[in-house]
Amino acid sequence: QVQLVESGGGLVQAGGSLRLSCAASGRTESIYSMAWFRQPPGKERDFVAVTSWSAGNTYYADAVKGRFTISRDNAKNTGYLQMNNLKTEDTAVYYCAASPGTISTTRREYGWWGQGTQVTVSS
Repeated sequence: QVQLVESGGGLVQAGGSLRLSCAASGRTESIYSMAWFRQPPGKERDFVAVTSWSAGNTYYADAVKGRFTISRDNAKNTGYLQMNNLKTEDTAVYYCAASPGTISTTRREYGWWGQGTQVTVSS
């Protein structure tokens, strides 16, 4: 089993930045990919970004490409999501997810999830 704990959410003005962290514990050697999803109020949970845990290959949703950067620190078993030039439409609960399988944008491919962290962007 892998446990994931997100941190770093908060309230920020449009145009600002936040960095989310996802600390992994347990059988971290099982992680092949780590992703971020987000769920705006009253909407579905959507893919944001994913990285392969060892090689660092990345893939982004079009809505965040060029503004968000996903990364990981294997030594610390921690993943990150740097979010710049935030927009009001980025307001959501952000979830970290991990999988022993190859990188995917599909929610059902991820069996390990964090509890989520709220990001609110004000105008």
